Amino acid sequence: MHSQILCSGTAAVVASRRMRNILGAVLGRDGWMWRTHEVKLINTSSGDTVKIGEISYKLKTPRNPELVPVKHISDSLPQTVAQHLRWIMQKDLLGQDVFLIGPPGPLRRSLAMQYLELTKREVEYVALSRDTTETDLKQRREIRSGTAFYIDQCAVRAATQGRVLVLEGLEKAERNVLPVLNNLLENREMQLEDGRFLMSAERYDKLLQEHTKEELDSWKIVRVSEDFRVIALGLPVPKYKGNPLDPPLRSRFQARDIYYLPFKDQLEMLYTAGPNIAAERVSQLLSLATTLCSQESSNLGLPDFPVDNLLPALHVLNAFPMLSSQQLLQRLYPYSSILGKEGRSAVEGVLSRFELLDGHRQPAPSTILNVSRTRDLEGHADVTLRVADKDITFQVPAGTKELRLPSSSPTFISTPSHSQLMAEMMQSHMAKDICLIGAKGCGKSVIAREFAEILGYSIEPVMLYQDMTARDLLQQRYTLPNGDTAWRPSPLVTAAIEGKLLILDGIHRVNLGTLAVLSRLLHDRELDLYDGTRLLRWDRYQTLKDQLQFSDHQLQERSIHPIHPSFRVLALAEPPVVGASASSSSNRGQQWLSPELLTMFLYHTVTPLARAEEMSLIQGLTPNVPMEAAEHLLHLTHSLRKTNDPTAQSLASSLSTRQLLRICRRLSQYPEESIARAVNKACLSRFLPSLARASLEKSLDNCSIPDTPDPADTRDFSCRIKEGVLTVGSVSAPVYKPNEKIKVPDVLFYDNPQHMMVMEDMLKDFILGEHLLLVGNQGVGKNKIVDRFLHLLNRPREYLQLHRDTTVQTLTLQPSVQNGIIMYEDSPLVKAVKLGHILVIDEADKAPTNVTCILKTLVESGEMILADGRRIISDPREAEGKSNTIAMHPDFRMLVLANRPGFPFLGNDFFGALGDIFSCHAVDNPKPQAELAMLQQYGPDVPEATLQKLVAAFGELRSMADQGTITYPYSTREVVNIVKHLQKFPDEGLANVVRNVFDFDSYNKDVREVLIEALHKHGIPIGAKPSSVKLAKELPLPEVKMTGYWTINQGGNARRKLLCPTETHPIDIKGPVFLRVQGHPCNRQESRALSFSEEKAHWQIPMSEVNIICDVTTKDDVLYVATCNPVSLYSMKEHGDKIHCMELYDVFPRTISGVWQPFVTIAPLGSPLDGQVVLHEEQSNTVLHLDMVTGAVRRLMLSPDSEQPSTSTSNWWSSKEQQGGHKMCHDFAHKNWLLFYKENGNQLDVLDVLEGRVHSISLPINLKSVFLVAEDRWLLLESNSNKKFLLTKPMHMAAEDSGVCQLHSISEDSVSTGHGATSAEVSLPQMLSCEQLPNENLSAALNQKIVSPNRILADTASFARVVVGFPDLVSPNEVYSFKRPADLLEMKSGEKGSHMFLRGGLRSSTAKRDNCVSLLSANQVVRALPPNKVPLKEVYPKDVTPPMTAAYLEVTDLNSKKVKYIPVPRSMSVSPYTSWLSKISESDVLMTPLGTGGVVTVDMGGYVRLWETGLDTLQRSLMEWRNMIGTEDGRPIQITVQRDSGQDVTAPKHGKVDPNNAPHVGGNQWAGGTGGRDTAGLGGKGGPYRLDAGHKVYQVSQAEKDAVPEEVRRAAREMGEKAFKERLKEIDMSEYDAATYERFSNAVRRQVQSLRIILDTLQAKGKERQWLKNQALGELDDAKIIDGLTGEKAIYKRRGELDPELGSPQQKPKRLRVLADVSGSMYRFNGVDGRLERSMEAVCMVMEALESYEHKFKYDIVGHSGDGYDIELVRADKVPKNNKQRLKVLKTMHAHSQFCMSGDYTLEGTDASIKELTREEADEHFVVVLSDANLERYGIRPERFAQVLTSDPQVNAFAIFIGSLGDQAERLQKTLPAGRSFVAMDTKQIPQILQQIFTSTVLSNA
Repeated sequence: MHSQILCSGTAAVVASRRMRNILGAVLGRDGWMWRTHEVKLINTSSGDTVKIGEISYKLKTPRNPELVPVKHISDSLPQTVAQHLRWIMQKDLLGQDVFLIGPPGPLRRSLAMQYLELTKREVEYVALSRDTTETDLKQRREIRSGTAFYIDQCAVRAATQGRVLVLEGLEKAERNVLPVLNNLLENREMQLEDGRFLMSAERYDKLLQEHTKEELDSWKIVRVSEDFRVIALGLPVPKYKGNPLDPPLRSRFQARDIYYLPFKDQLEMLYTAGPNIAAERVSQLLSLATTLCSQESSNLGLPDFPVDNLLPALHVLNAFPMLSSQQLLQRLYPYSSILGKEGRSAVEGVLSRFELLDGHRQPAPSTILNVSRTRDLEGHADVTLRVADKDITFQVPAGTKELRLPSSSPTFISTPSHSQLMAEMMQSHMAKDICLIGAKGCGKSVIAREFAEILGYSIEPVMLYQDMTARDLLQQRYTLPNGDTAWRPSPLVTAAIEGKLLILDGIHRVNLGTLAVLSRLLHDRELDLYDGTRLLRWDRYQTLKDQLQFSDHQLQERSIHPIHPSFRVLALAEPPVVGASASSSSNRGQQWLSPELLTMFLYHTVTPLARAEEMSLIQGLTPNVPMEAAEHLLHLTHSLRKTNDPTAQSLASSLSTRQLLRICRRLSQYPEESIARAVNKACLSRFLPSLARASLEKSLDNCSIPDTPDPADTRDFSCRIKEGVLTVGSVSAPVYKPNEKIKVPDVLFYDNPQHMMVMEDMLKDFILGEHLLLVGNQGVGKNKIVDRFLHLLNRPREYLQLHRDTTVQTLTLQPSVQNGIIMYEDSPLVKAVKLGHILVIDEADKAPTNVTCILKTLVESGEMILADGRRIISDPREAEGKSNTIAMHPDFRMLVLANRPGFPFLGNDFFGALGDIFSCHAVDNPKPQAELAMLQQYGPDVPEATLQKLVAAFGELRSMADQGTITYPYSTREVVNIVKHLQKFPDEGLANVVRNVFDFDSYNKDVREVLIEALHKHGIPIGAKPSSVKLAKELPLPEVKMTGYWTINQGGNARRKLLCPTETHPIDIKGPVFLRVQGHPCNRQESRALSFSEEKAHWQIPMSEVNIICDVTTKDDVLYVATCNPVSLYSMKEHGDKIHCMELYDVFPRTISGVWQPFVTIAPLGSPLDGQVVLHEEQSNTVLHLDMVTGAVRRLMLSPDSEQPSTSTSNWWSSKEQQGGHKMCHDFAHKNWLLFYKENGNQLDVLDVLEGRVHSISLPINLKSVFLVAEDRWLLLESNSNKKFLLTKPMHMAAEDSGVCQLHSISEDSVSTGHGATSAEVSLPQMLSCEQLPNENLSAALNQKIVSPNRILADTASFARVVVGFPDLVSPNEVYSFKRPADLLEMKSGEKGSHMFLRGGLRSSTAKRDNCVSLLSANQVVRALPPNKVPLKEVYPKDVTPPMTAAYLEVTDLNSKKVKYIPVPRSMSVSPYTSWLSKISESDVLMTPLGTGGVVTVDMGGYVRLWETGLDTLQRSLMEWRNMIGTEDGRPIQITVQRDSGQDVTAPKHGKVDPNNAPHVGGNQWAGGTGGRDTAGLGGKGGPYRLDAGHKVYQVSQAEKDAVPEEVRRAAREMGEKAFKERLKEIDMSEYDAATYERFSNAVRRQVQSLRIILDTLQAKGKERQWLKNQALGELDDAKIIDGLTGEKAIYKRRGELDPELGSPQQKPKRLRVLADVSGSMYRFNGVDGRLERSMEAVCMVMEALESYEHKFKYDIVGHSGDGYDIELVRADKVPKNNKQRLKVLKTMHAHSQFCMSGDYTLEGTDASIKELTREEADEHFVVVLSDANLERYGIRPERFAQVLTSDPQVNAFAIFIGSLGDQAERLQKTLPAGRSFVAMDTKQIPQILQQIFTSTVLSNA
C-alpha cells in the first residue's frame, strides 16, 4: 500500500512545523490538536481512495475525464482548506448538497474545484446572472434540419451523468428561477419539457426489479445518478447586494462559511510569493487587509478589502521592492475614489497605524525606457522601467503584433503624468488585469490604445451598456443558412482565444449581476459558454492534453479550447460617485465599485492633466492655436475643476480635455472667434439652469474672458452656391456629389440671419470633421436647419427617430425571419456608415442613455460590433479581405438632434452622457427681427402690425419660460402655424387664432392668467368681445361765433412801430462731463386688450417715489420726460423696450426742500443734432446741452456775465412768491434755435445751437409771455397791461446787416362796436399754434369754404379760437371763438374729491404748465383738466359715480363740433411734496402731442400713457381691433352640401340699402339682420364716425346664448362659499384669518403651482416603467427571436414597474432647511420695501409647494434674529398640514421680528444649519438662507460668509439677500460664490429666486 502525503516537503511547511512546536509549548497541547488533518491518496487493488483526516472516499474512473478540473490543488494545502475539504467530503458521503457562503473572491470556487479534482469528479459549472432563465438550467431547444430538439442543459446533464453541478452566484439570479431545482435537490426528481421524467436512483432501481429497462424508457423515465451532487457558491445577502435566498431553497442546502484564510496561512502564502520583500512589510499589508475586512470596518460602510489580490500585488512588489506600499494599496483598494470624507480618513488612520503611509518617501516609476521581445519565453516582452535612478527590467505578457517603442506615436502626446501612469500599468500588467478609472474625456481610451500598441496587442473594444445581458457578453444565437440554430462567440470570447487585449469600456454602466459572469474568466482564466464549450487556462489545457494523451483536434471536438496566454482585460470606467446608491440609475452616476469588483482588477486612476501638461498636449495636437486663447481656456477650466462646488464641477465635466482639444482645433482654424462663445457652446450655457449659467458667466468674468457680442448685424448671412462651392456667411465648403440623389433632403426654408449663423457655425465644425449635436426647445427649427444644411451641401441623409423603446438592437439591425432563417435588415445607421451618408438622429434624448452610449465607440474609435457578428471598422486597411467587416465610409457623419435637458421635456440627459463627443450647438428661437422677417415670408398678406404683436408676445412668453414662470417654451413653430392660418383665412381674428396654441392651457387657471396678461400686454385682444368698445361720451360744442378782430398796426406813427436793437456774441461752453446713461427695461402694456378705448398703451417710468415730473415733450417718436427732484432726464421710444435715464443729480445738487425747487424744461434738437437735448432750469437760468447717446453734458453760458450767484440766499424767508423765473420757448427747437426771456424782463435771447451764438434783442416793454407764431413773427404780451405786440424779424440774423427787429402793437376789437373798440375782452392765450390749420380743416371748423393763413389759440374762456389771417395779413384778422359756458379761472376747486386730501388745501399760485395742445391735422384742441373743472354730470349718468381720476383730457374736435372728456386713471403713487407739485400743473398729469392724432400724458407717479384722439386714426384703429377679434356676427353657421343639379340658382338678393340708416329688424332683407349695427350685416352706412352709438341689436347674440344663466351661477357661487366656510369651521379658522392667509398665499400662487407641476412630473418620471424581459406574454423581444423559432415561451418583454434591486439602499428623501431672517430690521424696513412680508410669502411658498411630498422632501424652517440662530418655526417631523397651521407659522415670524433683540446671526445660523444637516441621512441636503444681513454693519467679511456657504460639499447652501442700501448687495454678490447667492433688490423677487433655486438644483435630479 503506497500512500503519499501531499503536504510535506516545502520550506513553508517546515517553518510552520517549527512554529507549531514553539507555540505548542505556549498554547498547551490542545491549541493545535484539531488542526492536523492530512490529505492522503491511497492506492489499493480495489481502486483508489482519498483520505482526508480519518474520512475516506472511494474514487471512480470518470467517463469524460476532460471535464475533471486540473491544476487547482496547490502543492501545500493550508490547514483551513483541508478542514473545508473534509467537511465537503462528509456531506458528499451523506449525499447532501452544500452551499459555500462567504465574502467575494475566488476562494469558494477554488475550494469546490480542489475537492472535485481530488475526488476525480466531472464538473458542470454555471455562473448565474440576472438573465439566467430555467432553460439555461434544464433544457434548451435547438433546431436541427428544420426540427426543434431539446438539448439538456447543465442541471439535467449533471443529474443524468452523475456529475457535480457547481452553481455560482445564487444571489444574482432572479427570485423565481432557482425554485426549478427544488425538487431535484430534495427528491432528485424533475419533470422535463420533452416529457422525460428524472427519478432518483433508489426509486428507479426499485422499479427496475419489477419492470424492464425498455418499459421504463418507453415511459420516459430517466435515472438520476447517485453521484449527482450540487455545490452552490453564494455571497451572504444582506451584507452584500443581491437577492436573498428563497427559504425553501435554503432549507435544501447544508451551509459552510468560507471566510478568508486565517492570518497565519495567508502570511505563509505571501512570504513564498515575495521572497525579496521584507517580512515586516508583508505582515503590515496583511494586517491592513484583515482590519479592513473586519465587522467594524463594514459598519463604517467601508467595502471589503480584496484580500485575494494581495498575491498578485506581491508579485509586483517582489519585482519592485522600492515601490511604496501606499501606491500599491491605491491599486488594490482605490479608497480615495470610492469613499467619502469620513471613509477616507478612517482608511488613512489604519494606514498610518500600520506605518503604510509612505507614498511621499518612495518614488514612483517615471517612464518606460524600452520594450523588446523576450527570447526564451514566447508571448512575453521585456520591459525596462526607470524607477528613481535605477532601471529595472521584467517580463510581461505581450500581444502578437510588432512591439512599438514608447512615445513614438504621432497621435499620442506623452505627458509626464501619463508616462508615469503607463509605467505603473506595466507593473500591474505583469500580475493581473487592470481597470482604469477616470472622468469622461480625460483620455482613458487613448491611453489604453497606446498601451496596447506598445505591447503589440490587437485591441478588441467592447462597449458595455446598461441593459446588456450575459448573453451579449459571451455568446449570441444565430441561424445557419439551412435554418439550424447555432451560437456565435462574442468578441470577448474570440479575444480570449486569440490573445488580444480586451477593452471593456464602461464597466460602471453594466449591471453587476452581468459582470459577475466574467469573474471566473478574470480570476481563473476559465469560462463555460452556453453551448457547452469550455475555455481553459493555457497551462491547464496543456496538462489535460498530456494526462489524457489527446490531440488539440480531439479536444476541440469535445469543445474544449485554450485561452491564449497573452490574453488580458483592460477595463475603463468613470469614477464611482461617492455616497450614491448603487442602483440609482439617476444621471449622477452610481457607486458601482463593489467589493466583488474590487477582487477582479487592479485599479489605476487617470488623474486630470495638470495645467502645464494640458497646455503641451494642446500645443502638440493643434500646433497653430492662438497661444493667448489657449491660456485663457486652461485658466478657466482649471479654476472650475478646482472648486468643490457641484455646479462648477458639472461645468468642468463639459470642458473635458477632449472638448478643449475640439475648441482649440476650431480656434486654430478660425482664430478670430471669441473664447467665451466656444465655452458657452461647449457647456450649452443657453440651456443650463439659471444658477449654473450665472456661475459660468462669473467664472468667465473672473478669468477675464470677455464675451464679445456677435457682430451679427454687420455681417451678411447669405448662402450661395457658386461653381460647386457653398458659402454660408464667411465659410465655404465644396458641394458634395452624391450617388443617391433621392436621399438628399429638400425642405421649405426661409433664410433668416439667425439660422444662417447656426448653419455657418455648423459648417465650420463640419469641415473640421466633427459630428454635430443640435440642442434646442421644440419647434425652433432644428430639423429644418439640418435638412437645409444637407440640402445646401447636397449630402444624402439617413434618418433615425429614437423613442423610449429604442434598444441597441434597433439602432443597428432589425432582425426578421424568412423561411425559418433569421435575416438582419441594416438600420439607417449601418447604411449611412456603409455608403457615407449623413445619419440624422432625431429626438436623441427620448431614448435611454444606456442605448445611445453605443454611439460613443462609433464616433470615438470608428468601431462597433453589430448583432449579426459583423463589425464596423474605421481603418479601411484592416477591413480588406475580411468577410464580416464593414469599412466606415470616410464621408460618414452624424447629426444628432435633442431637446434641451431638464423640465418640461424630461428626456434623458443625452448631452450629459455623450455631449463631449459631439460638437454642440444650441438652437434658439430666432431673434425678433429675424423671426419677423421669416413670418413675413410665411404670411405676406398678414398686416405687419399683427406680426409684430405676435413676435413681441411670444418673445415675452419665451423669456418667461426661461425664468421658469411658465413651463412650456413657446416656439417659432407655434407662431408660424398662427401666421399660416391668418394668411389663409384673413377674416378670422387674431384673438381667435392664437387660441389654437393656447387652448392647451385653458384649464390651468394660473398659466392661463399669465398667458392672457402677456398677450394683452402686447395688444392681442384675446377674450374681448367686438361690442366692448368704451369710448368717451361726446357732448356738443357751442356754436362758433365771430367775437372780434385783431389789427396789426403798421401805421407811420412812431409810437406804434418800434425798432429793437440786436447784438450778437458767441456762447461760452463749459464741459463736457460724461454722465452714465442707464438703460431700464420698459414694460410697455398695450391698453386695448379687453376693450377698445382712446388709450393705446401705458408704462411706468422707473423713478423714485419722491421724484416729481416737471416736463414732457416729444420729437418724432421719441419721448422725453424731465423730473426735478432730483433732476433727471428719461428718454424712450414710443415702441421701444428700453428707457434711458440720465441722472443730473451732480449738476443740480438737491437742496433742502423748499429752499430751491428747480423747474426744468426740455427742448429736443433736430437734425443734424438728433438725439441731443437742451435742458433749461427756470430759476437759475442754467442751460445744459445733453447727448443721450454718449452721456456728454455741456453747460452753455448765454450771457458773458451769467456766472450770477444763484438766487440770493436771503430769498427763502423773505417772500414765498419768488420774482419771475426765466423761460424758454422751444417751438422751433427742431430747427436748432431757442428763445429765452425772463418774466418781467425786457430782453429776448435767441440761441442758435449750431452756430454757438446768442442774439440779444432789447425791447421797450416788460414781457409777460412770448408765443412763437412763426419763425420770424413772435407774439409778445406786456406784463402789466396784457397788451399784445407782434415782433417781426428778418429770417437770418447775421451780425453785419444787423437786421432790425420791428415791434408792432396789436389792437383787439370786439364785433359789436366796430373798429377802434375799447371794451374788448382781452384774451390771455394759454396756447397758440405755430403752424396753421390745413384749409379743409379750417373750412370745416368755420362751416364755410375758406382759404387763409390762420392760427388756432386757446385760453381759459373758450374751448378754442381761430384767428383768421393772423399773422401774415395786415387787414384786421377775424377771431372766431367756441366759447365756454364758464371761464376756467372762475371755477373754484370743488370742495369734495380726492384732490383736497392729496393737495393740502387750495393751490398757492397759478401752475407753470398749461397742458393745452393743438393737433392741427386732426383739427383738435386737447387740454388736461382737473376733475373739478369738468361737467361730470353731463358726462356720466345720474346713478354712476365718476371714477377716481388724475385728470380728464378735454378733446375739442372742430370737425365734428363735439367735445369729449377722456378720464386719465389715478397715478399709483404721488410724491409727498404736494405744494411743489401744485406749482407745476393744476391736474395730476402733464401732456404733449405725439405724432399726428394723439397725445402723451405722464402722471405725477411717472406713469406714461399714449392716447389716440384724432377721429380718423381712432376709426382706423377700431377697424383693426375688430379685425383682430374677428367677426362674430351673431348669425348661426350653416352647413350646406352643394349637389350639382344643373338648375340655375336664383341669386340671393342683396337687399335694399337704406340711406337713412333706420334700424331694420327682420324682413327678408339680406342686407343685415340688425340694420345700423356695424358688425352684423351690411345694414347702415352711418356718418363718418359711428363707433358704438349704434342702434339696439335685436338679435340674441351667440355670446348670450352661450352664457350661463344667472341662477346657475349663483348656485355655484353659493356652493363654493358654503364649502369654504365648512372647511374653515373644520380647521377652526376665522374668516379674517382666512383672508390674511389668502393674502400671502395668493402672492405666491403661481410659483407654488409651477413648482408642484415640476414635482408631479418628476415623480411620474421616477415611476416610469421599465422593460421586463423573459415574459410569457407581451411584445416580442428582438433579442429572443431565435428562441421564439425554437418554440420557447418566455421570449416576450413588457413594461412594468421595476422592483428595486434587493439590497440596494432605500431612496432617502431630500433634506431642505429654510433659514428665514426674523430679525428686528426685517420689521423695521418692512414699511419701505415689504421685506418681511416677502419673506413670509417665501416661507408660505415652501410650505404649500411641498405639501404632501413629505416622502420626497423632509423640510424644516428655522428663524434667526438677534435672539439666536435656531428659532424653531416648522419642525421636520411636524409640518403644518392646513392653512391655519401655516398661518400660525407666518404669525410667529411676524411677532418674533416685532419683539426680538437687535443683532445679526446670519453667519452662525448658516454654519449651524449646515453642520446639523450633514448629520442627517438624506439623499441630498439643501440650506436656503434668507437674510437682509447688512454684513458690513456687523463687521462680517463677505469672504467669511462665502466660506461658510461652501463649507461642506454635501450641503448645497444658498443665500438670498434682501437688497440693502445702495449697491452694497451687488458688491456682496461679487464676493460670494456664483450661483449660490442672490440679491433681491426688489423684494417681489424673493419667491421667484426661491423657485429658481428649487427648479435648478433640488429638482434637477429628483
